[in-house]
Amino acid sequence: MSTLTVWKFDTADGAENALEKLKGLTKQELIQVLDAAVVTWPTGRKKPKTYQAVSTVGVGALGGAFWGMLFGLIFLVPLFGMIVGATAGALSGKFTDYGIDDDFIKELRDKVTEGTSALFLLTGQVTVDKVSAAFSDSEKGELIQSNLSTEQEAKLREDFGAEI
Repeated sequence: MSTLTVWKFDTADGAENALEKLKGLTKQELIQVLDAAVVTWPTGRKKPKTYQAVSTVGVGALGGAFWGMLFGLIFLVPLFGMIVGATAGALSGKFTDYGIDDDFIKELRDKVTEGTSALFLLTGQVTVDKVSAAFSDSEKGELIQSNLSTEQEAKLREDFGAEI
């Protein structure tokens, strides 16, 4: 079973720093990172930079199509407004199948703003207390979302993923 979590950081480089620390914890077998994606939004930029962190954690479990569609829905659709309204509605409906609903998307839009960052993680086995202890209070992000039922995980893998 996997867990999809989203962590928001109060700095533009917080998510990348957390991912670096998780790589070390992965080597210690304290956490199994199946896939990850990062959103960074430096101060002064009109939009965030997003990327799938496949090269740092191995073969991507969900693939670039999933992350690209999700980030497009969260960060780009508001910029285009009515032009892509119908497409956004269809995408939004599709993501509901995975437990990613309109409230989740709105919360991310509201929280991941200029000067912040977010780390999207798909994890397997985690030794929660040891992973948590590895991060100082100033390094810990705010947990925005944690969800993935067995059915949603299977649907994600079927639609976007590689076999894990």
